[in-house]
Amino acid sequence: MKPGADSREPGAETPNAAARFAPWPRARRFRLPASGFRLLAFFVLLAASLGHRDSLAQDEQIGLARGTVVAPMQIADLDGRTLDLGQVIGRKPLLVEFWATWCSNCAALEPRMRAAYHRHGGQVEFVVVAVGVNQTPASVQRHVARHALPAHHVLWDANGAAVRAFQTPATSYVVILDRQGKVAYTGIGPAQDLEAALARVAR
Repeated sequence: MKPGADSREPGAETPNAAARFAPWPRARRFRLPASGFRLLAFFVLLAASLGHRDSLAQDEQIGLARGTVVAPMQIADLDGRTLDLGQVIGRKPLLVEFWATWCSNCAALEPRMRAAYHRHGGQVEFVVVAVGVNQTPASVQRHVARHALPAHHVLWDANGAAVRAFQTPATSYVVILDRQGKVAYTGIGPAQDLEAALARVAR
């Protein structure tokens, strides 16, 4: 997909991240939850993937602002078991990626994720959050069984609680928290420099 054009003049205000994305294909049929997450899911569906050469990072204010303290939260894994992120947040660095089986940017980002996981997985907790849009826990489990993801945990955001807490604009969104539980990096797209961001928090 082609990235949206950026016609900002020097010094101009950074546009909202969602405005930089082109819409996902109309042919997709989305299963929206019946809860209040419907509106949020609609917003996420309107957000587009970036082109394979582009990504947006912290200097363009994507999602959470740098220095934001993320409150501990609980979220289920693919088997329905609850994982308390409070056991990680504020105790060790944490990388969270919002991901989907159909996300082409997630697939393009995966080599960088895998390299970062192999290098920093001993010091940083890697968590993949599967969004509850156009996929099911069973479809995610099948994907993971065939193709293991570079993460310590793969979670299922059934009601959008994690999407809201992390102010997720679209899939392939990555948030890195430092040892104090503060946002050290956010980015989106396939060309994120995860290595540089993780090197700062893993020291």
